Parts: sequence; C-alpha cells; structure tokens
Amino acid sequence: MKKTTQFLIALLLPLSIVAQQQFSLQDFYSSDSLLTAKVDSVYNSLSEQERIAQMIITSAGELGKSVATVNKLASANKIGGVVFLKGYKKKHIQHINTLNSISKKNNSIPLLFSMDAEPSLFSSRIKGAKNVGKTIDIKTVEQSDQVTSTINKELKEIGVHHNYAPVLDVSAANEAIKSRSYGSNKDTVVALANRFILHTQKEGIIATAKHFPGHGLVKGDTHKRSVYIDGPLQEVANYKKIIEDGVLSIMIAHITIQNNDKYATDGIPSSCSRKIVTGLLKEEMGFKGIIISDALNIMKAVTILKNAPLLASKAGCDLILMPQNEERTMQNIYKETLSDPAYKKQVATSVKKIIRLKICAGIIQ
Repeated sequence: MKKTTQFLIALLLPLSIVAQQQFSLQDFYSSDSLLTAKVDSVYNSLSEQERIAQMIITSAGELGKSVATVNKLASANKIGGVVFLKGYKKKHIQHINTLNSISKKNNSIPLLFSMDAEPSLFSSRIKGAKNVGKTIDIKTVEQSDQVTSTINKELKEIGVHHNYAPVLDVSAANEAIKSRSYGSNKDTVVALANRFILHTQKEGIIATAKHFPGHGLVKGDTHKRSVYIDGPLQEVANYKKIIEDGVLSIMIAHITIQNNDKYATDGIPSSCSRKIVTGLLKEEMGFKGIIISDALNIMKAVTILKNAPLLASKAGCDLILMPQNEERTMQNIYKETLSDPAYKKQVATSVKKIIRLKICAGIIQ
C-alpha cells in the first residue's frame, strides 16, 4: 500500500469513528473528544443564518402557529425546533412526521420537538392522554416515578424530545403556578423536582427546571403583566442541587427584580437581563446546560419590550422560545453578530450546545 493511501486512511479513520459513535443524554456534560468533534463537524457544515436558526423554537398545536406556517419555517431552515401546545396525540404525531420529512428532504438538521408536559398540564397538552393528576398531589418518590414514566412513554410515542418540566417554584399560592408546584416546603419541592428530572433524563427525555430565578413567592402572573421579585432571591438556592445532579436545561422567567442591590434588573425581565442569565446562572452557579427563555409571544411582561428575543439572546439564553416573528428574530441576531464580535462568539457557543444536545438526544444521528 502506498504511503499516500495509508495517510488518507489514517486521516479519515477518526471521522468515520465519530460518525458511527452513539451518544446519550448522559454524555452531554462529558469531555468526550469524539462528541466535540462531531459537534464541530455539524456546526461547520452550516451557514451563519442556519446556525442562528437552531436557537429559535416556534409553536404548533391548537394554540400555536398554523401547520402551514410551521412547515414553511421548517422548509426555509428558519427554526431549530417546535413546542407543541394543546392538541390531540394523532395530530401531534402527524405534524411531527411531516416536519421530519421536510428535514430529511432538505438534508437539514432535524428539529428539536418539545412540550410543556408537566403533570398538571399533561392531559391538556395531549388531549385524550391519561390524566396523571396534579403536581401538587405527588407526595412520594414512587408516585413521582410512575407519573414520570407515563409522561415519558407518551412523549416518546409522539416523537417529543424535550419536556419543559418540572416546575421548581415553591408554593401553590401563586396566580400563575397554582397546582403546578410540588408545594410550599422547599426541601420537598427540590427533592421531588430533582427526582422527576433524573427519571426523565434516564429514560431519554430532556428535562427543564423552571422558572428561574423563582416564580413561586411572587404576586401576579407574567402572562398578564410585569411581575416583581421585591428584595432577596428566595428561590435561587433551590437550583443548586438540580444543577449539581445534571439537569440539562433551565427556563428563565419574565420576572423583574427590584430593591436588590446585586441582582436588580433595571426594569426589564430576568429573561432579558445579562446580570441574571449570564452573571448569576452561568457564572455564579456554574450552569453549563441549555438555557431557554420563557415564551416571548404573548406574555405581557415581555411583549412590552422592543426586540425582546434579541435581548433574551444577548442576556445569554440559548433557545429563544416562541418569538412573535421567527424570521425577524433570526435576522436581528445575525445583524447584531456582525457588529459585536463578543456576541458572535456567544451565539456560536449557544449553537454548539444545541447541536450537542441534539446529538446526545439522538436527533442528529
């Protein structure tokens, strides 16, 4: 065999190993060099705008955007994922199959499919699914495991990879949270939420702790108006154990912080505050996973802002959930990267994390 041929085989062999290597959610935080090489390979195959599109999650289902609109966005490579809102299981499956066909036809990265499948919201997100009861009524580890497995089974059958659950907020008294909380005892909330996360991710579904930095001990509903944490951040410590044990994603609430010398957000929601998303969650608490904004399309606490999706991205959010206009969001982020090298580097980091998550979830083969 000629030396040139031997050299080419030696050069190509690592790439073939990368292509064949299978990864799982448990590999996301690893320092696996083959996984890193695969992420870089996928990233380098994309245009700048295709990379940015990976950050954008649109909505589908009865309360989301129309099937035609979502399909058009997917066909044009303007989105990286879809959250499915209220709808029948059969409809969800049909739409996911169509979207997967579009990705295959375009030879583009498959979409990340997600759902708010908390126990309390589960039967409304998947109409006709088994009612697993309210989160507030889950009292034991055994009960939590049974509920979690039921939810995971349905999500897998539909084709959903990412669950925006569990709620880590303390107290069931908040207007927006109600029975979605595990209760008013902090230790119980952390223990049961962490159990939900570990069981969910063990079974191959991405879990999401929410709503950082804490929505339970505030008054009001961010769907309807601006809501404030007035003073200390009483629920942030709840995330310490969750992060240590490997939660893969955290959702940031549209909660404004005031009367707090260190963490006041100067009148804007936490989801759009670099002080909270990057300073507190990433740097102080050491979270290396996927950070997702709360919905940006209808929640009054954030729609009053000009260009909230860009602000959320600049704050440090990796996934931009349900912007009002996906294409405009993509273009605004792209334009900002052209004039801000530090932000461009941040966007690259976000996109690589998303690609890494898709590989570990088996979305990218």
